[in-house]
Amino acid sequence: MRVCLFGATGKVGSVLGPALERAGHTVVDGRAAGPDGCEVAIDFTRPDAVLENAAKCLAAGVPLVVGTTGCDLGELDRRAREAGLPCFYAPNFAIGAVLMMRFAAEASASFRGEIVELHAETKLDAPSGTAKATAERMGEGVPIHSVRLPGLVAHQEVIFGGPGETLTIRHDTTSREAFVPGVLRAVEAVSGLPAGLTVGLESLLWPPRRPARRPEVEGV
Repeated sequence: MRVCLFGATGKVGSVLGPALERAGHTVVDGRAAGPDGCEVAIDFTRPDAVLENAAKCLAAGVPLVVGTTGCDLGELDRRAREAGLPCFYAPNFAIGAVLMMRFAAEASASFRGEIVELHAETKLDAPSGTAKATAERMGEGVPIHSVRLPGLVAHQEVIFGGPGETLTIRHDTTSREAFVPGVLRAVEAVSGLPAGLTVGLESLLWPPRRPARRPEVEGV
């Protein structure tokens, strides 16, 4: 596919562009060329740039995959629905991080927990999109502690406590290459999604299963 990449020279984009080409896609720089003639667009930029980039994609009839956290998802959904085009957003494209959120949601049924998220000092939003998504899955009022320091990439732990025991679920992203498999999955899937915004990599990794068909019983 011909893929328009917004943020091609950024920390994620500079890793993602070559990975997309190795997977057989043709990558064009969204800032330089725009989405015209592309089949899919990807945004890893800044929160204040997402809607402008999305407007260009929707006007060109190009589905969009967004990995930029802190943007206005409600407005993005509204615009995509009006355009009759699908958009996809995930707060984290690392498959291990999605599993971490899933495990934390299950553990929250038995323990009270708090979230500690740690990112590079250059990350603009706090709490992170992953931390907020995890808290939503765990229930209301989950405390989130944000750390921004040099030397970090993206890390999160959810600490649970109960009488006489603690449980820690932690995910560490040590390289932005961790996002590549999830983005590739989204690029391949976004065109087949319904109009509007679909949220969460888990919706692509574990789609809802159809109910098992009941075996036919003779005479019934």
